Amino acid sequence: MADLQAPVRVSPLIKFGRWSFLGLGVLYGAFHQNRLSKREANIREVEGKHKAERDAKLAAEKKAAADREIQELEAMAK
Repeated sequence: MADLQAPVRVSPLIKFGRWSFLGLGVLYGAFHQNRLSKREANIREVEGKHKAERDAKLAAEKKAAADREIQELEAMAK
């Protein structure tokens, strides 16, 4: 078996620094997540408005294509 040495005592200053940076990281992450969530909500709202216009345009194009196809088929049948 390997000889295990006693653990090294970590300075209280180093422990405090580690915990402080951990806390700051969590707070920064929460702030950053909140900011990005607001930005994404705005983007989704704009995309929702454009989606309605896009869907209407695609529906009109599909209808026009279907009408053209029907006319072509009628022309072939005559």
